[in-house]
Amino acid sequence: MPFTRHTLSSASVPLAYRQWGDGEPLVLLHGLADHGLVWQSLAETLGTRYRCLAPDLRGHGDSGKPDDIAAYDALELVEDLEALAIACATDSITVVAHSWAAKLALLWAKQQPQRLRRLILVDPFFVNQLPQWLQPTFPLLYRTLPFLKVMGPFESYAAAESVARTLKQYRGWSPLQAAAFRAGIEQKPDGTWGSKFAIAARNGVFCDILHRAGLTTELAVPTLLLLPQAGLNRMAWQLKPYRTHLPHLHVQAIPGNHWPHLVEPEAFNQSVADYLDGS
Repeated sequence: MPFTRHTLSSASVPLAYRQWGDGEPLVLLHGLADHGLVWQSLAETLGTRYRCLAPDLRGHGDSGKPDDIAAYDALELVEDLEALAIACATDSITVVAHSWAAKLALLWAKQQPQRLRRLILVDPFFVNQLPQWLQPTFPLLYRTLPFLKVMGPFESYAAAESVARTLKQYRGWSPLQAAAFRAGIEQKPDGTWGSKFAIAARNGVFCDILHRAGLTTELAVPTLLLLPQAGLNRMAWQLKPYRTHLPHLHVQAIPGNHWPHLVEPEAFNQSVADYLDGS
């Protein structure tokens, strides 16, 4: 199923997004340093029944990239999503959010409870506020986290792809994974290659996670929490905020690692489809 490309100019930052299919709206939010095309397999699976909208969040992909790190406060990104919902006339939507984007979905649900019908959170990460003492470790995280290792610079596209093939999110290097990687990288003005994810966005998001929590009060929205077997949420204390503040929570284990939509797409797509059909 082909997608169409659009750019929302009514948001405070130009917001690029892809759309598949027609029907009930489904907003798909990628994780940190990714982009909307990572949802291609899910959107093609659901596109016969749903209108799948997959934005490149600000600082990512083909969307606007402000230089000011304050522009990446989570509430600024939530405003982008609300502008997208208004522009697409989506009064009642379901949101699928991966990793850090789960924080955006939860804040959005808190601000607009009448709009968000259901949430599907995929291995959430960086959802709640981190202690300030962790800030000196950020340079180490920038070098070691798998989703930041393709930021570059690389001397060639081939060098960038060589690194990408070693990372967990591209394990197996399927056509889906290869397409997702290609869509997220570009040649820079100096001739080197690197991610479309902006350094200002990286720094701004890491600053935000030191100052703002995403889930501290009860939210009535029905929520599915998808936990990959080799994901990041394996301890009871990690799940406590969701069990405490989401009274209509369903937790489901699924195959794969932190990127199940890329490494185990068939099982992931079926889990999402089953939940949508049954709720």
